[in-house]
Amino acid sequence: MPGRGGLLRSTLTLLAGGALAQLLPLLLGPWLTRLYSPTEFGQASFVWTLATNLAVIGCARYEFALPLEREGGPAALLMGLCARVLLGVVAVSAVVAGVLLILQDQPLAWWLPLAVAAGALTQWLTLWSTRAERFRALASARVVQYGGGAAAQVVLGLLQAGSLGLLLGPIASALAAALLLSQPQPAGGWAGLWRQRWSELKAMAARHRDFPLLNTPHAFAGALQDSLALVLITAWSGEAAAGYWALALRYLKAPAGLVGGALSQTLYPRLVGAETPAEGLHAVRKSMLVLMALALPLMVVLLLWGPWLFARIFSERWVEAGTLARALAPYIAMHFIASPLSVATMAWGAQAWALKLALVGQVMFVAGLALGLKLGGLIGAAWGVSAAMLVYFSYFFWSLAHWRHE
Repeated sequence: MPGRGGLLRSTLTLLAGGALAQLLPLLLGPWLTRLYSPTEFGQASFVWTLATNLAVIGCARYEFALPLEREGGPAALLMGLCARVLLGVVAVSAVVAGVLLILQDQPLAWWLPLAVAAGALTQWLTLWSTRAERFRALASARVVQYGGGAAAQVVLGLLQAGSLGLLLGPIASALAAALLLSQPQPAGGWAGLWRQRWSELKAMAARHRDFPLLNTPHAFAGALQDSLALVLITAWSGEAAAGYWALALRYLKAPAGLVGGALSQTLYPRLVGAETPAEGLHAVRKSMLVLMALALPLMVVLLLWGPWLFARIFSERWVEAGTLARALAPYIAMHFIASPLSVATMAWGAQAWALKLALVGQVMFVAGLALGLKLGGLIGAAWGVSAAMLVYFSYFFWSLAHWRHE
């Protein structure tokens, strides 16, 4: 496990890769908003968000137990378990796609199983590389996944692929990133994963049962709120409004993806390997303070100049997305801080507590969104989400900062 100096170096390596990964989408964003309409963003975002919702539980969260298995044999068993669960989830996503085609005549639903497989593979193999502390590979994969996805969307937009281009770009880049993360091979090789004994797989599944039983509902509920948000907004205000919402969150959450992803991939192994509870608590508190110092200026900028920035960067037809950005600023700041700190509950064996709190948070999010939609339309929904999440995340931060290990 990396020490304090190692944690800093590893985080900086991932930040460097993440910075480049986010730079390309940010630079290409103004081009994308001129190639695709708000309606096309709304259509593609619905399917991709649904795919993300399923991909986040693609391996039943067993992949997050990989850093806990330090020996090659048990880790290979866990990898085999992940592979079988993922195959089942992709099959379920094919059924979901069929339902969408029948009920909504949504042609992009044909691509749902592939989108789920791409997203889940990347998440699974990211944890595999995290276990091996292959931080340079992780950084490269982030560049390919995010930067490559935006570049592919531009190319497909120039070919006038419409909403399909917005969907195929991230699918292709996620598959390419997964390929980069596929080394080293598990003990027995990749083919050996399918020759493992069911009795051993069952024992491994039981050993880490907290991940599917407690962390899977937590992760699914977290992703579900984005799907529900798009469904509610589309039903209330139409696909163009969903496109504004999707674009605003896509670029507002980019810093959280950059910093949060880099920090969590190094913080999690350190918390698992902490010699004393006090050492782990110190790492969490220090990370929280650093994240707060970064989040507050971001919130102020959005509150003061959100609409102006979006209109100048993405064109005047996206000014409403900038007004959304202003209203979502408090929520984005809280999410920026919370995203990387969520690994602490896994490392500390507090997944049951985290699940209960997350369910409360999902209810608060949807309630704030729905009430805001009713009282103030799309912008009211954004302010409603910010108000509800400010209360929720404040309690979450206080709890982590004062955590007592039993």
